[in-house]
Amino acid sequence: MLIESQPGMMVVAEVENQESVNRAAAEQLDVILLAINEDSDLNVLPQLLAVAGQAQVLILTDLRDPGVHQRAVCLGAMGLVLKDTPSETFIKAIQKVSTGEVWLNRSITANVLTKLVRVNEEAELETAKISSLTKREREIITLIGEGLKNRQISARLFISEATVRHHLTSIFDKLDVSDRLELIIYAFRHSLIKPLVTLLLVFNVMGLYSLAIGAWS
Repeated sequence: MLIESQPGMMVVAEVENQESVNRAAAEQLDVILLAINEDSDLNVLPQLLAVAGQAQVLILTDLRDPGVHQRAVCLGAMGLVLKDTPSETFIKAIQKVSTGEVWLNRSITANVLTKLVRVNEEAELETAKISSLTKREREIITLIGEGLKNRQISARLFISEATVRHHLTSIFDKLDVSDRLELIIYAFRHSLIKPLVTLLLVFNVMGLYSLAIGAWS
């Protein structure tokens, strides 16, 4: 076998599917060579990494879809080689990955970096949106999360209903949402309100607030 013919390399076992997770947990490995034939084969990767200790994962595949390559890296693979890769390059990839280095060709690296930059830019945009909220607007979002209507919010904050509506218009504009339901979903996703409050409000919007209280209180 090509790998075992190399000095300092030994194949501990050849396994499939769930057995790979059990074996990875039982052995002290340096590299796990994960062969994939379709995108769904990557589903086992997080489980492998969770139990494999310091072992690094190198993907072996004949798939040339950049999306699959990106997903493999984002899931934690340290490298990826195609099955038609020359033997010398394949062995070098194993050696590099075993020392903690990343083994990716230039196109994969560029695609992954582009994706990461895009994700970071989107995160920064959402952070900027939230940072633009005033203290009063955050208070109103919290009260909406408690299921309060405009009249109740105005009474709680000692402001007019017109002022509440003005604040809501500003909130919708800053967060790029169109109504209360979208606002509550956004607020929940970005931890502006607590999950239980979100469930209560969503039910309230649907006219089932009393049912929600009965179910969760």
